[in-house]
Amino acid sequence: MAQMTAEWGKSLSFEKVWAMFAETDRKIAESRAEADRRMAAADRRMAAAERSMAETKRAVKEAARVVAELSKNVGGLNRSLGGLIETLIAARLWEKFPEYGFVCSFQRVLIFDEAKRIRTDADILLSNTDKAMAVEVKHEFDKEKYVDEHLRRMEVIRAYPPMVVEGKQLLGAVAGGLVAPNIARYAYDAGFYVLELTGESVGLIPPPDGFKPGMW
Repeated sequence: MAQMTAEWGKSLSFEKVWAMFAETDRKIAESRAEADRRMAAADRRMAAAERSMAETKRAVKEAARVVAELSKNVGGLNRSLGGLIETLIAARLWEKFPEYGFVCSFQRVLIFDEAKRIRTDADILLSNTDKAMAVEVKHEFDKEKYVDEHLRRMEVIRAYPPMVVEGKQLLGAVAGGLVAPNIARYAYDAGFYVLELTGESVGLIPPPDGFKPGMW
C-alpha cells in the first residue's frame, strides 16, 4: 500500500497538478458563463413578459375606454331616438281616437304627490272635458315588463292626478316605433290601446274582438 502511494505521488508532477487546477478553473468558468447566459436569458424573458403585461394592461385600458365611449354614445343615441319616436307619435295623436274627441295633447307630464315629490311621468297625455289618456312610448315595445310598468304608472297617475286628469276617466295606451305582436296582445289584455309608427304617421293596431279599454 505504501508502495502504491509512493508511486502515485511520483506520478504527480507540478505540471500535472497545475493542469488539474487549470482544468478545474476552466470548468468553473464555463459553469459560471453558462449560469450567466441562463440568467441573462431569464432576464430577457422576464423583461419581455413585463413588456407584454404592460401592453396588455394598456390594451385593456384602451378597450375599456372605447366601450365606455360607445356606451355613452349609444345611450345618447337611444335617448335621441326615443325622443324622435315620441315626437312623431305625439303629432296629432288625438285624431286616432275620434270616439273620445280629445282636444289637448301634453308631453312629458310629471306626476307629483302631496309632498311635491315626483312619483312618475307620462310621455303623452291626451285630454278632453271628461276623459284623459296616458300614453307610454318606447322606440321598441318588445317586453312585457313595459306593459306592467305602465299598469303601475296608471295607478300612480290615478292616485295623484295632474290638473289635466283630475276628475276625469283615465284610459291608457302604449306606443312604439315597433311593437312586437305578442306584446300588442299582452297590452290589449291589460286594457291598453296599442299604436305603432307606420311610415311618417302612427296607426292604431286593430284591437282584438271584444276588446274593452281599461278605465282607471
